[in-house]
Amino acid sequence: MNTAGESDAAGVGQSSVRRSAAILSLGNVLSRGLGMVREIVIPHFYGASGLVSAFAVAEFTVRTLYDLLVGGMLTAALVPVLSDYARPSRRREFAEVAGTFFTALTGLAAVVVLALELLAPQVVRLIGGGLSAEHQAEAVTLMRLMAPALWLFAASGVLAGILFAWRRFTLVALGDALYNLGIVIAVPLLYRHLDIRALAVGVLLGSLIQLGLRLPDLRGLGLRLRRQWRHPALRRMLVLYMPILFSIAVGMVQGGIDRRLASGTGPNSLAYMRTATTLYQLPHGLVAVAVALAALPTLSQWAAEGNWPAYRRTLAAGLRAVLVLCVPATIGLWVLAEPIIRLLAEHGAFTAADTAWAAAALRFYLFGLVFACVDWPLNFAFYARGDSLTPALVGVASVFVYLAVALALLGSLGFLGLALADGAKHAAHALVMLALFHRRQGPLGEGVARTAGLTLLAGLVMGAVVYGLTALLLAQLGTAGLMPRLTVVLLPAVVGGLLYFGMLRQLRLPEAALVVQLARRFIPS
Repeated sequence: MNTAGESDAAGVGQSSVRRSAAILSLGNVLSRGLGMVREIVIPHFYGASGLVSAFAVAEFTVRTLYDLLVGGMLTAALVPVLSDYARPSRRREFAEVAGTFFTALTGLAAVVVLALELLAPQVVRLIGGGLSAEHQAEAVTLMRLMAPALWLFAASGVLAGILFAWRRFTLVALGDALYNLGIVIAVPLLYRHLDIRALAVGVLLGSLIQLGLRLPDLRGLGLRLRRQWRHPALRRMLVLYMPILFSIAVGMVQGGIDRRLASGTGPNSLAYMRTATTLYQLPHGLVAVAVALAALPTLSQWAAEGNWPAYRRTLAAGLRAVLVLCVPATIGLWVLAEPIIRLLAEHGAFTAADTAWAAAALRFYLFGLVFACVDWPLNFAFYARGDSLTPALVGVASVFVYLAVALALLGSLGFLGLALADGAKHAAHALVMLALFHRRQGPLGEGVARTAGLTLLAGLVMGAVVYGLTALLLAQLGTAGLMPRLTVVLLPAVVGGLLYFGMLRQLRLPEAALVVQLARRFIPS
C-alpha cells in the first residue's frame, strides 16, 4: 500500500514534470514554428532537387555523429549520472563532475571533426552512393563546411545535460528553438552567392546561436574545464553509455542503408522524405521529447531513492500526456497531409507533383508516430534506473525489423516502403519496451490503457469530421492562393481540435485538464 509520503512525493514529481514539460514544449513550439519557416525557405529556393538530397546526406552525417558522441549519452547516461550529483547531499561535487564531462566530450568531438574533414569523400560514397557524381561531390563540400558544427552541437549538448540535471530548462529550450533561425537568415541572404552552400552556413550559424543561448544559465554552477580522467562518475557514465553507443552505431548503419536505398529510387526521394519527416517530427518533438526530457531527472531521483510507486506514477502521467496529444496529432496530420505541404512548400521550385509525393511519404511515416512518441518516456524510464542495456538491445532488434520490411517493400513501393519500414521499427521497439517494463516493474496502471482507448476513439471521430470539412473547403475554395490554402488547413484544424477537446471532457478523461494547462502556459493571460 502506498504511504501518504509516497503519494505526496509522486504528486510533487508529476507537478515538476508538467512545469518542465511546459517550458520545453513552449521552446519546441517556437523551434517547430521556425522549423516550418525553414521548410518553406528550402523548397522555395531549391525545390526537391538532387542538391537538397546532397545536403540531406551531409546533414544526416553530422547529426548522426552528434547522436553518437553526445545525443544518445545525454539521456541514457549524462542526465541520470548528473541528476544523482544534483541531489542536496552531493551538490558540492556537481561542478567537478560536470566540468570533467564537458572536457572529455568536447575533446573527443574535436578529434571526430578532424576525421570527418579528412574522410568526407568516403563517407559520402558509403551513405549517398546512389547520387550522381556531381551531387556526391557537392555533398562532400557541404559535409566539410558543416563539420565544425559537430563540435558546437557537442558542446551545446553537454551543457544541455548539465542544465537539465540542475533543472534549468528555459534557455536550453530557447537555444533549441532558435537553431533553425540560422538557415532562415542565411539562405535568403546568401543564396545568390553560395547556392546550396548557404544551407551549410545556416547550420553553422544556428549551432552558434544554440550554444550561445546556453551559456548565461551556467552562472553560479562553478563550471570549469577539468581533466580528471579517472573520476568514478566518468567511468559510470561510460558504462551506462556503452550499450547505447552500440545501439546508435547500429542505427547509423540503418540510417546509412536507408539513405543509400532511397538515393537509388530517384534523385528527389531524399528531398521528399526530408520534407515528410520534418512534419512527422513536429508532434514527436513538441510532446514526446519534451515530456520525456522533463521526466528524466525526476525519474532518476525516484529510482536512486528506491521510491518505485512515485517512479511508476510519474511515468504513467507522462505516457498519458503523450497519448492525449500525439494521437489526435497523428490523425490530423494524416488527413491534412497534402493541404499542409501545399501551404508550406508548394511555391518557388516545389511543384504540385512534389507535394503529392511528399504527402504520400508523410502518411506512410505516420504509421509509426504514436509508437515513436510512447517509446521515448519508456526508454527514459529504463535510463533512469541505470539500465541502458535493455533499450539498446531492443533498438538493435528493431533495426532488423526495419531491414526486413524495407527490403520486402522496396521493389513495390520504392522510398515509400522505407517510410513504412521506419514505422514498423518504432512499433516493434515500443511494444517490446512496454512488455519488458510490465514484466520487470509491474503494470503501469494509472489509467494508461483507458486513456489510449478513449483518445483513439475521440481522435477517429475528429478525423472523420476534419476529412469532410477539408473536402468541402477544397471544393469551394480550390488550391490557388495563400488565403484558400491557409483556410483549408487552419479551419479544419481548429474545428477538429475543439471537437476533440470537447469529447475528452464528455468522456470525463482527466487529461482534458492537461490541454487547458498547456494552453494557459502557451497563451499569455
